[in-house]
Amino acid sequence: MQTKTLYKKDIYNGSLVLVNHNYPIHQDYCSSMINVHENVSYQVEQKVHKLFWQCMNHLQIKDEIVITSAYRSAQDQEKLYNHSLKENGKDYTQKYVAKSHHSEHETGLAIDLALRTNHIDMICPDFPYTGICQKFRELCYDYGFVERYGEFKQSITHISQEPWHFRYVGFPHSLIMKDKNLCLEEYHDFLKQYTPYHPYTYVVNQRVFDIYYVPVKQSTTIALRSDAVYQISGNNMDGAIVTVWRNCL
Repeated sequence: MQTKTLYKKDIYNGSLVLVNHNYPIHQDYCSSMINVHENVSYQVEQKVHKLFWQCMNHLQIKDEIVITSAYRSAQDQEKLYNHSLKENGKDYTQKYVAKSHHSEHETGLAIDLALRTNHIDMICPDFPYTGICQKFRELCYDYGFVERYGEFKQSITHISQEPWHFRYVGFPHSLIMKDKNLCLEEYHDFLKQYTPYHPYTYVVNQRVFDIYYVPVKQSTTIALRSDAVYQISGNNMDGAIVTVWRNCL
């Protein structure tokens, strides 16, 4: 048996952190950014970079799809929000642009994509539900990504549908969210009913995943099998999500 102690700072880090209108990115959030294929215009978290390009290479995508936005600093987000207010007005801006500290782009876990055309709208790029864009959309869940702002979820996310915005949450969470048609807010609510003694079990590709929520105040210690392979992510609210996996017998 092994133990792992989670501290309050761990709440604010990991692939499953929820950043939205209620939960700003925390000052304790840590990231490791890398340029997107030596393109200094865009940066993402290292794991996002690796898995995004694995997905693109799987589909043999060369230049049909382009990145329009990735990591943004809080200052960049504020400039974008104010620029959109001036150019597009309050109603439009509130639908598609988050305020500074409340944007997923500040985590490095989000990426905006567009179908390559002569003119690309940088706030609402075209990423249709057809052709190569749809092929990417269908495959990306296998690589840990989700289409973050889906249809009929606006009342929960407070962001209108964004077919171009993809968020890395990790595997198998992406598949579970797809299977259950859950946005990230709903997924965290769903996981809170599961504990170390009653985990949510998900089976895919001959692997078994046990997933559960752990509330964290100042510190919390959890017990794991000595041979357990696991990942832990904070939820940016009040605790952490533990994912333990093993092969099917």
